[in-house]
Amino acid sequence: MSSDKFPFAPVAPFSPYRANYSPQSASLIDAQESLRTLRDWVRYAISRMQAAGASFGHGTDNPFDEAVWLVCWCLHLPVEQYDELANATLLPDERRKLRNLIDARAQCDQPLAYLIGEAWLMGFRFRADARALVPRSLLAEALVNHAFDPWLNREMLQPFHDLAEELDQGLGAQPPASAPYRVLDLCTGGGSLAIIAAHYLPDSEVVASDISADALQLAAENIADYGLENRIRLVQGDLFQNLQGESFKLILCNPPYVNAESMAALPSEYRAEPEKALGSGPDGMDLITRLLHEAPEHLWPCGVLALEIGHEMPNFQARFPTLTWTSIPVAQGDDRIVLITADDLRQWREQQPLG
Repeated sequence: MSSDKFPFAPVAPFSPYRANYSPQSASLIDAQESLRTLRDWVRYAISRMQAAGASFGHGTDNPFDEAVWLVCWCLHLPVEQYDELANATLLPDERRKLRNLIDARAQCDQPLAYLIGEAWLMGFRFRADARALVPRSLLAEALVNHAFDPWLNREMLQPFHDLAEELDQGLGAQPPASAPYRVLDLCTGGGSLAIIAAHYLPDSEVVASDISADALQLAAENIADYGLENRIRLVQGDLFQNLQGESFKLILCNPPYVNAESMAALPSEYRAEPEKALGSGPDGMDLITRLLHEAPEHLWPCGVLALEIGHEMPNFQARFPTLTWTSIPVAQGDDRIVLITADDLRQWREQQPLG
């Protein structure tokens, strides 16, 4: 989690952990006083989180990594240097601060990212709070690994005006062949994907859209932190509501897709996030259905939609059995992201019954 991709000094400190702490017994405090080194406090944090039944998945997927992140953040230490600093002795004030943060993580049922006001995704640091999901989209990994490059290579594309003449559907606004890539981050939340896209697609013009005004406010703060106000335009609206006449080479979307049964079983850390950003109907596919119907008008003739569906591939295939798509592999598996071309989307939509 290096900071070389976060080239700014925050205007104000990120929010400190927000929790009300219950009084501790003298015996517990005495026991904590015996914790001297970073290694001691990482072990203690793991024990406290495990005993509290904490869930992980908001930047880390196991208690050790979460404990190292927590301890290093609290002590202003680089996570990557933990091994060489593990036996360093803490000062009394440092131990007090760590105790408070560990208590908060164990007691308040919020993701650590919300408690400390920041999250990391693919080496990028973002402000994080309850206005939006904690940044963790798998699309970020695909962007960083240039997984979409085969579909974005201009040398492989025919001039846009030639393609447009071959198609008789409405295609939205048609850019000239010399236009830069236009990228849309739909359901942007706190803006993390838009920022990463702007970095890894430096010739692109990026639009980031979300239905939530609160999420867009957080996105604006993150965009300002990276000095990308002139590269990323924010739009509030329900899917393409306020994007009439606009079309894109690449649409990225990490939509609400969790099915109702899984939503009901979510750990408390996930329930602390905006519910409308997680679930979408009994099978999780309600918003995705609308998206697939509306997207063709907003894709260039050679455009593509990159859609994250998480663990919902069975529901995705059941809802859209005739849709043609390509899998984009990521570390978590080959069935988490699907890529759909504009042609395949239009052909699928033509097959759907009217009404």
